Amino acid sequence: MFNESTWSRRALLALAATTAVAADRKLRVGVVGGGFGTSFQFHEHPNCIVEAVSDLRDDRRADLSKTYSCSKTYPSLKELLTDKQVEAVALFTPAPDHVAHALLCLQAGKHVLSAVPAAMSLEDCAKLVEAVKRSGLTYMMAETSYYQQMTISARKFYREGAFGHLYACESEYHHNGLDSLYYTADGKRTWRYGLPPMLYPTHCTAHLLGVTGERIERVTCVGWGDGNRMLKDNVYGNPFWNETALFQTNRGTSFRVAVWWKGAHNGTERAQYYGDKMSFFFPNPNGLGAKIVRRSERKEKDSGGFDRQGSSTEDYADPKWWSTAMLPEPLRHSSGHQGSHTFITHEFVSAVLEGRKPTVDVYEAVAYTAPGIVAHQSALKGGLQMKVPSFG
Repeated sequence: MFNESTWSRRALLALAATTAVAADRKLRVGVVGGGFGTSFQFHEHPNCIVEAVSDLRDDRRADLSKTYSCSKTYPSLKELLTDKQVEAVALFTPAPDHVAHALLCLQAGKHVLSAVPAAMSLEDCAKLVEAVKRSGLTYMMAETSYYQQMTISARKFYREGAFGHLYACESEYHHNGLDSLYYTADGKRTWRYGLPPMLYPTHCTAHLLGVTGERIERVTCVGWGDGNRMLKDNVYGNPFWNETALFQTNRGTSFRVAVWWKGAHNGTERAQYYGDKMSFFFPNPNGLGAKIVRRSERKEKDSGGFDRQGSSTEDYADPKWWSTAMLPEPLRHSSGHQGSHTFITHEFVSAVLEGRKPTVDVYEAVAYTAPGIVAHQSALKGGLQMKVPSFG
C-alpha cells in the first residue's frame, strides 16, 4: 500500500491543492439545496464560513440551518443572491436547473460550486462555458468520483508512469432501485422520473478523464428498457433503464461506461484501468477487493494448452488519503461517496481563495458531461457512432 510517507512533497501538491491559505482569510459561502447539500463540510473548513442557506422547502431549509449552525436562511436562491456577504454559492439543486442557477449566481458576482451533472444538453454546456469565461469567477463541479480514494491512487499511478501505456478503462455506475427517488413523499414526480442514465454520466467519465486529462471524441451506446410505464411517459422521452457506452478518446483509449439503474446486479461506482505494464482494479461489489496486476516474464498454459504470458496479482489496501496532509486537519475524516466530500469542500474553498482554477473547472465539467449527452443520442439511434464536441 502507498501512504503519505512514500510521497514527495511535490507529489502531494500535484494531487491536491495546498492547505496553505492565509489563516485570516475566510470564504463566505451560501449553501442551496437541503438534501444532498447537508453532506459537505464547509462549516469545518478553517477558511470558510457558511454565511447563509436556502431551500424552497421549510424542512430542508431547517436541516441546512442545523447542519451548518447558520441562522441566516432564505426561502429561494434569488433572495440569497441579494446577500452581499455571500461570496460563493454551493448549488445542490435539481439537475435540470444547474445551468440556469449557475448563471444566476455568476450574474450576481458569486463563485459557484455545482452538483453534477454540469448540464443536460450540449447547448447548455456551451452556454455555461461562455458564462464562466465572461464572468472571470470560479466555477467548480462537485464530482465525487474525481476524489474517491481509489481514483486518487489511480491518478498517482498514472503520473508516476506505473501503468506504462494505459490503453483501456472501464467504469460502472450500477444503482438498482434508483426509481425510489422518482417521487416525492406526497407522490409527485421528481426530476429523476425517467431520467436517461447517460445524462448522469460524470460518476463514470471522471474515472478516466480525471486521471489522465484526455478527452472523449467518439461514442457508440446501447440502451435497454422493459417497457415500464416510467419509460413511456417521462418528460425526457427516455425508454431506457440501462445504457452501456463505448467511448474513444483523443489518445485512442477504449473506455467502456455502464450506467445501469435496474437489474440483478450489486450497486457500485468503480473503475478498472488496463496498461501494458500494470493494471488497477477498484474493489468489486461481488466481494473481490482492490487489486494490482503486473506483467510478468513467467510463462503459463491457457486452457487450450497454448503458451501465454503470465502476470502477478497483489492486494491493494484502502489508502485513506483523507487522513493525510492533503486536507486541513479538521477535514481529515471519512466523508460521503468514498471519502470525496471533504476533498471537494477543500478544493473549492482553496481554489477561490487562491485565485486559481479548481481541479474540476468548467472545461473539465463539460468534458465529463457532454459525452453522456451524445451517448444517449446514440442509444436512441440504435448505437450509431457519433462525435462528441469539444468545448475547449
